Amino acid sequence: MKTIIMAMMLAVTAAGAWAKAPGGPHGGGHGSFHGGTTVIVRGGGYYSPYGYSPFGMYYGYPYYPYGTVAARPSKLDLQVTDIKNDYADRIESVRLDNSLTGKQRRAQIRVFRHERDEAVLEAKRNYYKTPQ
Repeated sequence: MKTIIMAMMLAVTAAGAWAKAPGGPHGGGHGSFHGGTTVIVRGGGYYSPYGYSPFGMYYGYPYYPYGTVAARPSKLDLQVTDIKNDYADRIESVRLDNSLTGKQRRAQIRVFRHERDEAVLEAKRNYYKTPQ
């Protein structure tokens, strides 16, 4: 009985050591997850052999993992946002109006959504029509 237990413990220990070795069961060699990691440094940046990096380089180009710096919105973006906010307020007022029936509310909301889409298209036409 002791011999069987010792043989099983030896097999488990050997299997664990073999799994962590660079030539282990998962492809082995340099750069595998269970072996050593190959790090290539050139030009002052970190280049991962896997094509991605959590350290700020992606194929040699820096990226910002916590979001990018937002660009200043254009005049058109501000105008469209104002139009959408205005119509969102109108639609919400109709939804909260208890004096209308459900059918009338849906019809009025449909009208407001159509007007909103037309207003956005008109703002875009006017923006691109006038010289900047």
